[in-house]
Amino acid sequence: MAVAHTPPKTALSPEAQAFVQEMVKRHGFERRSLERAFQGTKFLDSIIRAMEAPSTALPWHKYRERQVTDSRIEGGLKFWAEHAELLRRAEAEYGVPPEIIVATVGIETRFGTYTGNVKVLDALTTLAFGYPRRAEFFRGELEQFLLLARETGWKLTEVQGSYAGAIGIPQFLPSSYRKYAVDFDGDGRRDLRSVADTIGSVANYYRHFGWQQGAAAIVPVDVGTSTLDVMIAAGIAPHTTVAEFRKRGIVPLELVADDATAALFGAETEAGMRYWLGLNNFYVITRYNRSINYAMVVNELATTMRQQYRRTVTSR
Repeated sequence: MAVAHTPPKTALSPEAQAFVQEMVKRHGFERRSLERAFQGTKFLDSIIRAMEAPSTALPWHKYRERQVTDSRIEGGLKFWAEHAELLRRAEAEYGVPPEIIVATVGIETRFGTYTGNVKVLDALTTLAFGYPRRAEFFRGELEQFLLLARETGWKLTEVQGSYAGAIGIPQFLPSSYRKYAVDFDGDGRRDLRSVADTIGSVANYYRHFGWQQGAAAIVPVDVGTSTLDVMIAAGIAPHTTVAEFRKRGIVPLELVADDATAALFGAETEAGMRYWLGLNNFYVITRYNRSINYAMVVNELATTMRQQYRRTVTSR
C-alpha cells in the first residue's frame, strides 16, 4: 500500500512555488488554480522506492520469466486477432509490424487491462520535487502534463497512470503523448484509452525514432576470447559495423550484413552471460524504455507471437 503524506494547505514548497511562477509566466496558467492543485497533491514514498528498484534491473533471465509468459503470449495473439485490420493499417502507414506494437502494449499494460491507478499529478509532483536524481527530467514531464491537460480539457487531479506518470494503454509520458499520439480512429481526439489510437500512436512513435521495416533487431554472437569492455562501454546506440566486430573476433551466429551498424551488449542468462549485437531496431525499442532487458522481452515476445500467429493463419 502506498504511504502518502498530504502537504499542508497553507503554502507550497519554494521549489513548487517557483515552478508555478514559471508556468504562469511561460504558458499563461492561472496562478491560484495551479496553487490549489499542487496544495492537494500527495507525496508518495512508494514511487521513490519503485524508481530505485525497477523490475527491469533484475537479471535478464528473471525479468524474462516474469514477462514472456504463456498468458501474455495468448493475450497477445487474441489482441492481434481482434484488431488485425487496425494493425495492418498501422503497418502500412508507419512501417512497424503488428507483433512489435502488440508486444509493446502487452509488456506495458497487458493489452490495456492495467493502465495504473496513481494520480498522474501526484506521481509527477513527487518525482519533480522529491527525487533529486531525476528532478529536472520530471519537472519537464510535469510541465508537459499541465499543457496536455489544458489541451484535452482533463481535470488535473483526476487523471490516473503509472507511478512514473505514464498514461493510457501504451503508457506514454506526457511529452510523448503530446508529440507522438495520433487520432487513428478519426474521432477528432487523440485518446490513448482507445485501442485504435494506441495502435497508431505506438507505430508512430517507433517510426519517429527510425524503425526500419523488415530489419532484424538483434543477432546472437560468439565473443570467443575477445576483450569486450570497450565495446560494451560504447553504449547501446549502433556505432560499429558488423565487419569491424568480426575483425575483433566477435562472430555473428545468424546472417547479418557486414555493413550493418550495431552495438554489443550482454544479458545474464541462467547459464551465464550471453552476448548479442543490437541493430538499429533494437535501439529504437530502447527509446520506448531505456533498458536492455525491456527491449529484449519486447523483441522476444514479438518474435514468439509472430511465429505462432503465422502458424495459426496458415493452418486455416
